[in-house]
Amino acid sequence: MEQSVILPSGEKVPALGQGTWHMGERSAERKDEVAALKAGLDEGLSLIDTAEMYGDGGAERVVADAIAGRREEVFLVSKVFPWNASRKGVISACERSLRRLGTDHLDLYLLHWRGVEPLAETVAGFQDLQRGGKIRYWGVSNLDADDMRELHKVPGGEGCAINQLLYHLNERGIEWDTLPLLRGSGIPVMAYCPLGQGNLLKNRRLEQFAERYGMTAAQAALAWLLDQGDIMVIPKTRSPQRVAENRGALEISFSEEQRAELNDVFPPPQGPRPLAIV
Repeated sequence: MEQSVILPSGEKVPALGQGTWHMGERSAERKDEVAALKAGLDEGLSLIDTAEMYGDGGAERVVADAIAGRREEVFLVSKVFPWNASRKGVISACERSLRRLGTDHLDLYLLHWRGVEPLAETVAGFQDLQRGGKIRYWGVSNLDADDMRELHKVPGGEGCAINQLLYHLNERGIEWDTLPLLRGSGIPVMAYCPLGQGNLLKNRRLEQFAERYGMTAAQAALAWLLDQGDIMVIPKTRSPQRVAENRGALEISFSEEQRAELNDVFPPPQGPRPLAIV
């Protein structure tokens, strides 16, 4: 089963992809990391997310090895440090990422989090990169509802393609205001740390839920996000076996009763709260 999320441009992007946070940090793990990403591509998980921050560029080099000879299969995402996000700085940072990734363009380039550089400067840099053919789309990460309102007021701010946010069963704060605002603007969310950095896999009530319905805890957590229809999900793993397990989440459909059960275990927010970031 294939599942896609529609960008504001109308282009469809795979809903389930692969993350790379903490990859490229230890040379002894590089072979496994490359193998896992390649296994994901073989499974059709062609959305790959990385960042210049991850492993100080090391994750981008791992991705380069994994996608060598297969670039046309991949929807490739990277992110710029906020202190590199001036109009000129974002261009230089992107060019460094492109060299590490061994490609001439990114499909999506994100501001990793809000910094001191004015959003208007960052957007202008993104637009320069688009005109130069170095990125196809741009977006943001870790911006809350107020940040998004501000972004929409700057010249070109309406061009934002996605917002990458911390979102999983045990962290649903964005549902109060940020997620409704994004949905109203037609901007999808890319959920990072969808397994709560592994903590959800240790949740006994989620384990019991998954066991009753013939799935793993990881599949239940990923399927809950995918079930919403407009959320991209980027779990990270160094294990080809876990890649196949994650891929199985695409085969799961929840009933209303199952959704209600998960809402009981992991209740939605009852009021505003600061944007959670890791």
